[in-house]
Amino acid sequence: QSQLVESGGGLVQSGGSLRLSCAASGFTLDIYAIGWFRRGPGKVGDAFSCISSSDGNTYYGDSVIGRFTITRDNAKNTVLLQMNSLQPDDTAVYYCAAVLAALCQRPYDYWGQGTQVTVSS
Repeated sequence: QSQLVESGGGLVQSGGSLRLSCAASGFTLDIYAIGWFRRGPGKVGDAFSCISSSDGNTYYGDSVIGRFTITRDNAKNTVLLQMNSLQPDDTAVYYCAAVLAALCQRPYDYWGQGTQVTVSS
């Protein structure tokens, strides 16, 4: 069965860091564009970060640029999201999604189940 599984969420103090993983099983992740989303108070809509499948270009939304980094670990069939300087406003359920395309776009082919990130002040 093909699926995405996120891990690495948890509770962290303001200013701290977490690294989220998005691991694929049943399909090869490097031919998919991967987007990260988050759902929480006031957070909706499009991916706040994306890594392309074709050339590894990355995209970050204004709320995370300079603090978050998205990378691929093709040997582990995984995409990582390093999150630094976390703030309480980053508290949300974080999801990754994969689309068989060069760039992030809806509709996505696979969604993970989500991982909770809580940042305390």
